[in-house]
Formats: sequence, C-alpha cells, structure tokens
Amino acid sequence: MASLRHLALSGFCGLIPHQLGNLSSLHYLDVGYNSGLYVDSLHWTSSLSSMKHLGMSFVDLHAAPDWLQIMSRLPSLSELLMQYCQLDSLNPSLGFVNFTSLLIPNWLISNISATLLQLDLGSNSLKGEIPHGISNFLKLEILEFGENHLTGNIPDDNQLNGTFFPKSLALLSNLKFLAIRNNSLAGSLDEVLLTKFSKLKVLDVSQTSLFFNVNSNWVPPFQLENAYMSFCKIGPNFPEWLKTQRSLEILLMSMSGILGKAPSWFWNWTSNVDTIDLSGNHIEGQLPHLSANVKELNIANNSFSGSISTFLCHEVNRRNKLEFLDASNNLLSGELSDCWRYWQSLIHLNLGRNDLSGRIPYSMESLVVLKALRLNNNSISGDTPSSLQKCSNLTLIDIGENHFPMTIPLWIGKMPSLQILHLRSSGFKGHIPLQICQLSSLRILDLANNSLLGPIPKCLNLINAMAMRPNSTNDNFLEYFNDLSPYFDSLMLVPKGVVLEYEGNGNLGLVSIIDLSSNNLSGSIPVEISFLSELHLLNLSRNHLMGKIPEKIETMKELESVDLSQNRLSSEIPPSMSNLTFLGHLDSSYNNFSGRIPSSTQLQGFDALSYARNPELCGAPLRKNCTKEQKSDGDTPLGKAEDESETSWFYIGLGVGFALGFWGRHVYFQFVYDMKGQAYVSIVLKVNLICKKFKKLTFW
Repeated sequence: MASLRHLALSGFCGLIPHQLGNLSSLHYLDVGYNSGLYVDSLHWTSSLSSMKHLGMSFVDLHAAPDWLQIMSRLPSLSELLMQYCQLDSLNPSLGFVNFTSLLIPNWLISNISATLLQLDLGSNSLKGEIPHGISNFLKLEILEFGENHLTGNIPDDNQLNGTFFPKSLALLSNLKFLAIRNNSLAGSLDEVLLTKFSKLKVLDVSQTSLFFNVNSNWVPPFQLENAYMSFCKIGPNFPEWLKTQRSLEILLMSMSGILGKAPSWFWNWTSNVDTIDLSGNHIEGQLPHLSANVKELNIANNSFSGSISTFLCHEVNRRNKLEFLDASNNLLSGELSDCWRYWQSLIHLNLGRNDLSGRIPYSMESLVVLKALRLNNNSISGDTPSSLQKCSNLTLIDIGENHFPMTIPLWIGKMPSLQILHLRSSGFKGHIPLQICQLSSLRILDLANNSLLGPIPKCLNLINAMAMRPNSTNDNFLEYFNDLSPYFDSLMLVPKGVVLEYEGNGNLGLVSIIDLSSNNLSGSIPVEISFLSELHLLNLSRNHLMGKIPEKIETMKELESVDLSQNRLSSEIPPSMSNLTFLGHLDSSYNNFSGRIPSSTQLQGFDALSYARNPELCGAPLRKNCTKEQKSDGDTPLGKAEDESETSWFYIGLGVGFALGFWGRHVYFQFVYDMKGQAYVSIVLKVNLICKKFKKLTFW
C-alpha cells in the first residue's frame, strides 16, 4: 500500500483515520461526498507531499481550525475541493496570522499559488474579503467561492461607495470556471474587467448585487458554455453581447431587470442553447418559436401574451425536444389546442396562472413521460378526460382554481406515482371517490373549497405515504431531471394563522397534508384517519362533521396544524391531544365541544380564539371557569404537565417548523389573521443548480 497513488473512498462514515497519512505516495485522495465523515485533525495530511488532488467536500472539518495552515504545506497540491465542510471559524490563537473576519488569508495564497489549478471552497460560511493576493494564482483554471459571505473593497481609483467586485480576480487570465454566486459582492462588471477572462467557459455570478456595465456593441473575448446571471442587474435591455456566444448551452437570467420585448435575434440565436431561464422579468410579446435543441424553458412571471395555440401548434415547434416548460403567471389566453402529440418529451408542464380556457384536450394522453401537470388558476372547464390516465408517470396534478362542475373522476386511482393532487376551488361535486385511497404514494391531498358531500372515506389509512416515514436520503421527490439538470418544486402552504414555505431538495417529500375544508362533508371524523401517523397538516374546517375527535389522535405524532373549526363536532377534547408535541396551530372554534380543556402546557398555550364559540367548553385559556361537574376525568395530571412544560415548549418551537430547520432551508412562518382560515397550496418552480452540472464540462 505504500506505493498507492490513487485512492477514492465512498460509502463510509465516521472518523477519517489518521493512518491515511502513511500513504506517502498518494497523488489523488478523494473522501468527499460521503455521509457522516468527520475529522478531529488534519495533521495526518502533512506527510502527503506528493498530493495533487484532495477532495473533502461534505466532510465535517469544524474540529480542524488550522486547516488553512496545513493545506498550505502541501507543495504539490493543485486541486482542493472542500464544499460544505462547515468552515465557519478559525482558531484565534494562530498569532502568526492577523485574522479578524478574514477567513482566506494571504499567507495561504502565497504558499500554494504556484501550483494550484483548482480551488473549491464553495458552500461554507467563509467571511471577509477575497484577498488581493489571489492574483498570484497564475495557473488557476477553476475558482469556486460560491455560497459564502464574501465581500470586496473598492479599489483606490474608484469613487463608488459600498462593497465592490474584487479587481484582483481580473489578473487570473487562465480562468475557465469562475463561480462567486450567492455572496455579498456588489458593484460593476465592466468591459475592462471581463475582457481579462479570455479563456472563460463558465461564469456564475448569480445571487449577488453585481451589475453589468458594458456597451451594446461590446464583443467579449471569451466563448461561454454556461452563463449563470440570475438576480444580477442586466436590464432593462437584453444583453446584445450574448449573440456573440456561439457555444452557450445554459443561460440563466431570471430576476435580472429585463424589460420589453426580446429582440428578434434572441430566439433565432438559441440554436445551441438547451436551457433558458428568463423568469421573473418584465418581458412582453408572443411566445417564441423554439429551436429544436432547447430542452428547458422557464419564462414564468413575465408579461408574455397572445394565444397559447399559436405556440403549441406552430410547425417550427413541432420538432421540439422540450422536457421542461414553465410559462406560468403570464398573460396567455385561448384554448389548450389539441396539438400535444408534438410535445411528447415533456416531463414538467406549468401553464398555471394565465387566462387559458376551454377543455383539457384528449391529445394530452400523448405526454406519457410527464411527471408534473400544472394548469391551475385558469378558466379551464368541462370534463377531465379519462385519457389522462395514460400519463401514468404523473407525480403532480394541479388543476385547482378552474371550473370543473363534475365528480372527481374515478380513474384518478390509477395513477400509481401520484404524490400531489391539488383540485382546490374547481367546482367538483359529489362524494370523495374511494379510488383516492389507492394512491399509496400520495402525500398532499387538497380538495378544499369545492361542493363535495358525504362522509370522509374511512380507507384513507391505506395511503401508505401518509402512514410511513419517508426516506429523506433516497427520496428524490419531484426531481424531474437527471443529476445534470435537477429542477425541484417548492410548496407554499397558508393554513389558518401560519405561512409555510417548503422548498425542494427532498423537503417536499417529508410533508404530508390533507385539506378537505370548505365543502359539505358530513358524518364523523373516521377513526381510521388516526393511523396516518406521518400527517403534518389536517384541515377539515367549514363542513358539517359531527361526533367527536378520535381518541387515538395522539398516534398522529407529526401533526403540526389541525383545523376543525366551523363544524358540528361535540363531546370533550380528548386529553390525548396534549401528546401532540409538534402541534403549533389548533382551531376548534365554532363547534359544540364541552367540558374542560385538558390541563397541559400544550393545549392551554394556544390563544383563546382557538376554542371560541364552544358554549360548553371551559378552562384556560378561555375566561370561563369550570365547575366541578365539568371537570374531565381524562385531564392530564397537573404535575405531569408541569414536568413536561419545558420539553413541550421546546417541541412547540421546533414543531412549528416541522423540523425543517435541519431538513432544509427557506422554511418560514408568520401569523396571517386576514386569511380567514383558507389554505392555498401552490407549487412554485425554483431552479436549484448543482455543481455536477459544471463537471459535465471538459476544460482540458
């Protein structure tokens, strides 16, 4: 083993053994992208003097505060990959370096600049400035500083105020890959700076405060393959320099301040581009004639107008290879023409929030690989054709906020992959079909605000996805593309009193919701519903339900929001509800509950409005005191409640977030009192970029 030169380890967890340092002949070591690997020191790497490539992405390095000093002692190092390594602090006792908030010191730059070809410190919590000494990396071809907290100082010859793009980067003339996305860099990207990067292939300046300041006739010296410029200031005009980029494959310019019509050259120029994202601008005009090579087109949240039929049935577009189309939230009109046989590559289709009309055409049965169908918030009417059941790969159906005065089709039970069914506010009537219980993968069921009647199906407990904990590691919920192009949906839910946003990356696969509110349902709440132990949000409000809350509701331990308001429920509130430690929202108002509210920090911590208009209900938080006759035999012992109060409050705070604080990001809650209890579920497309897409490129 002493002569081993190449070592890549996968499928390991735990402490990285120091014995790896005995492999003194190693040129290549990659222990990255494992789950649960960590170090207690990096001193064992000091003997690896021949090391050229060191990959430690996703390894927990927080116990090695001297990592920078150690890395600088590797004389042959040319590739250093340390993404997501929790590099958020340095040991202040390192007196030979003048550290404050600067976490990329110049001494590192000067020690290893002569050999380094690739430096990847993305997605850590690095702070401070990009040091001027980085200009000494004369051989550097790949620089990844994305998703940190880096800033930059204004050069002496510049009169602007605030932070600024570090001009020292302009001296890295060999750069082919530059990623500084999601930092606190600001200022101008001008021609003088950009002209230095003559070899650049990938530019990622997205989610910064940078703005492009170039003339309309500027011709860049580089030929980009990937351009990630979302959330930069590019507009109001389309960047004319793009038409000089003949090798471009990916163009992301969402939320970039572009106004008006796209120039005539733009859609003709896209013959080589396979991914276009122009969402969140103010672009006007008709939908384009697409190049046959475009696979992903996102023009959501603009002002495109005109007939959808012209786009769907135009002869030029019949040769398309489109897999992803999001034209939601525009001004499109007309009927969904029967031309869908030309769009058989579609995997994700979102035409929601337009002014489309007519029926769902039968030719949609041609979309056999479709996984997500979103036609919500239009004026579509008529029947839902049974031919849609041929789209058996559908994971998401969202046709809510339309006009379907019919019963829910029975064929819906023949969609084995369906995980989200959103039929809200569409005029559906009749009973909830038992066939819905056959959707074993269903996690979000939203039938709210229709004219449904009859009982709640007892067979809902057969929906396995709501009864079993999902595997957050292996579950690629709503991932519509391969690992080179992952697009995820996020879900925004607004139940009464709380706003939740769940983003993709697996988080949606961890949420289970049933919303049957604002219908004419009757009968009792079936006991079987308590078997849905993984349900997080339950809304049965504004119906005609009678009887009592199931005693076994305590088995639904993941519940974080329950709305039973405006029904005819009666009897006592079961004391077992105090065991729902994640419950952050409860509304039982406008019913006929009686007796004492169970004495526990959990249930008595809610506002009195949660129990209002139940004349026979008493006890805190209501002002009505209970008589001895009203005392519930099942009250939780006060001593036990006090013992558990501290723990309960902890879990309330944690539970309100459904534990997404550690499952994911961008989960937030705020009280919304003017919503009157209505819940709206909308699926909002978001683009998540993964570095594997970059690795597709060949630089050498």
